[in-house]
Amino acid sequence: MIGGSGVLDRKVVREFLDEEFGEMDIPKDITEKALLEAFCKYIEDDYYEWLKDNFKSFFNYGKPDWQWVREKIKAGENSPDSYFSS
Repeated sequence: MIGGSGVLDRKVVREFLDEEFGEMDIPKDITEKALLEAFCKYIEDDYYEWLKDNFKSFFNYGKPDWQWVREKIKAGENSPDSYFSS
């Protein structure tokens, strides 16, 4: 990630893992902190790959269709949950 920082809120992920694991036992040689960090890293790596793939697609693999981008911007401006309305 940029600057080596993660994008996930570790507290939220820890709560999620606690819920999902329920009564499942974690092996004693794996700490909850190590498991949390490994899981977050796994998700962040996958997220970064997803961003790269979507960047390529959105910008037409280095040949942007700027009219299409304009249409996406315009559609976003008219959306009720748009970042533009903040």
